Amino acid sequence: MKTLCAMADQLSPDEKFHLITRNLQEVLGEEKLKQILQERELKVYWGTATTGKPHVAYFVPMSKIADFLKAGCEVTILFADLHAFLDNMKAPWELLELRVKYYEQVIKAMLESIGVPLDKLKFVKGTDFQLSREYTLDVYRLSSMVTEHDAKKAGAEVVKQVEHPLLSGLLYPGLQALDEEYLKVDAQFGGVDQRKIFTLAEKYLPTLGYAKRSHLMNPMVPGLTGAKMSSSEEESKIDLLDSAGDVKKKLKKAFCEPGNIQNNGVLSFVKHVVFPLHGEFCVKRDPKWGGDKIYTAFEELEKDFAQELVHPGDLKASVEVALNQLLEPIRKKFESPELRKLSNTAYPNPSKTKGAAKGAKEGGGEDDELDPSRVDIRVGKIISVEKHPDADSLYLEKIDVGEPQPRTVVSGLVAYVSQEDLQDRLVLVLCNLKPQKMRGIESQAMLLCASIEGEPRRVEPLDPPEGSSPGERVFVEGYETGKPDDKLNPKKKVWEKVQVDLKISGECVAQWKDKQLMTKLGQITCKTLKGGNIS
Repeated sequence: MKTLCAMADQLSPDEKFHLITRNLQEVLGEEKLKQILQERELKVYWGTATTGKPHVAYFVPMSKIADFLKAGCEVTILFADLHAFLDNMKAPWELLELRVKYYEQVIKAMLESIGVPLDKLKFVKGTDFQLSREYTLDVYRLSSMVTEHDAKKAGAEVVKQVEHPLLSGLLYPGLQALDEEYLKVDAQFGGVDQRKIFTLAEKYLPTLGYAKRSHLMNPMVPGLTGAKMSSSEEESKIDLLDSAGDVKKKLKKAFCEPGNIQNNGVLSFVKHVVFPLHGEFCVKRDPKWGGDKIYTAFEELEKDFAQELVHPGDLKASVEVALNQLLEPIRKKFESPELRKLSNTAYPNPSKTKGAAKGAKEGGGEDDELDPSRVDIRVGKIISVEKHPDADSLYLEKIDVGEPQPRTVVSGLVAYVSQEDLQDRLVLVLCNLKPQKMRGIESQAMLLCASIEGEPRRVEPLDPPEGSSPGERVFVEGYETGKPDDKLNPKKKVWEKVQVDLKISGECVAQWKDKQLMTKLGQITCKTLKGGNIS
């Protein structure tokens, strides 16, 4: 700690400001920050709602906390247990205390693993001050000023959105604003998804007679499925206590299309976690493909990946190595019987608690969410293939899926199947995902293929039965009568949950949980990729 204090003493206010704000996506109230730094050290807090288990993306705020300490800041870490309960009861009331203890242990382990000393940090639990008479009265005062529209808007990207929202979710943003006053800080630090809560705080705290604070915002790290990495979405993240085998398995399933640098969770993890912590990244490759290469700037890696000079399999394998180096000290700490017990009691197996009873009462529980008939898979016919104007590795396929107009699908399939072989070919198309722009062109569906990772990666389109026609529905055996959703809600991750159990059998037949994918004419197959994945 003496080293950090000495380092801060040697820095000018401008140097401290640069250190505090580097790698951030946005800062609100820059001039106020500079003014404070001319007079004294900055007081800043970072809060985390104690909901699902922290994941590897938490290394992003941890590295910024290291920057704050180097700049001489007084840093408070808030374990927001009351917020966890208010957010659609993501943390049950009876588990709040255990969740706080778990978060404190795992956050401290993360900080120690990247060399951040703990004696300069202040750790606070939300309910230690949020249940006081003064705070409660301020909640009432604030609720008499904030409109329902402003409260809902402020929490839109943070509070879980449901069809019939609870009042508790509307209180959440106001409490987070009040925390700035009750923690006596100059600035709040968080992800850019918190921006609307930050602007609500800037608008309403002065109406209560409190000072407007500054706000520091980190970029969000996409998860392995391309969406926000979330503690409560198992498929989107790698847990801090995941085994090396779990890390390998999750990375293997991660979206990482050749040449695609958008919505690529693996590449984004390197940018936002590995480079800030280590300053470099080693891509491990077979000598016949050029051998290992060390990148000292993310932009070089991104450029090589976009030009397909770095293979997705090599990128995933190299991220696996870097991840396990970060996680191993945390795993070792949690080998103690006390911490293993804490982990199991703070996050009990849902099948042994109320989830099992609910499933028996309602007839299926979680399996209802995973009904594969909700996914709209159809037979399609490729009627044209042309090169993407802005991406060498991507092509645009016009596919007839039984609608008046063909759909445009952006994919990298031409890297594995020739353009001539794709013309007029029957394929499988996922039709009810939200359209997504890929290098500026909207992809209106997803072309489903079988794949096997390795050197080289092998990919084949799935084949409908002979005689199939565009628009024919593909279903899972035993789920013939179910109806697909009009559009899958990205936040519900229905496709991602179904896709995990889609496989190619030893007989090259497409299956979901060992049940065959079919049309009215027979099985869905592929040519050669026995045991492959489907995505």
